[in-house]
Amino acid sequence: MSNEITVRLKCTIEQIKEILENKEFKVTRKFNLDDTYFIPKWLEIKNMNVREILSQAVLLRDIMEFMPEEKITKLTFKSKKINDNGEIISQNKVDCEIIDAKQGREFIEAIGYEALMNIKEEDITYTNRDLDITIKDIENGEKLIEVENIPNNPELDTIEKIKQKINELNIPIDTNDYFVKKAEIELLKVL
Repeated sequence: MSNEITVRLKCTIEQIKEILENKEFKVTRKFNLDDTYFIPKWLEIKNMNVREILSQAVLLRDIMEFMPEEKITKLTFKSKKINDNGEIISQNKVDCEIIDAKQGREFIEAIGYEALMNIKEEDITYTNRDLDITIKDIENGEKLIEVENIPNNPELDTIEKIKQKINELNIPIDTNDYFVKKAEIELLKVL
């Protein structure tokens, strides 16, 4: 996985689109995510914190791509190591593409998991020679951007360099937290 940060926007989605286009970023991808988080039925979540719960979650992810047009459905398991400051120091994920969401849901329920929450979002990725910036418009939730380095770019090979680069762009973001975790925010709403 590439290095990435996720921050809250301090402007509207339309404003950030205009800002990025004026800074010569180009749209390279448009897609919708429909993520359903499943956890083992036997988990006693009332005795767990949000991160502990999410560390047990498997996602059923429906992706509707608009550039190029295609539909992808997969099961995803994410693993993140987070330091005491809430910063993601490493992460990885395992994906298993499946044929359809209904069968995926039936399978995951058959092995003893139950739905915990659902997060829907509209995403647009803008790219320049250094960065991919994905605008994440979460339904009934946060407006975020996820910033990743372009693979094999040695100039932006650390989180600190990505933070510096995004700050140099002078776009309206909340710099109090470079590791906003949408799943944690949304889970707190349903607990």
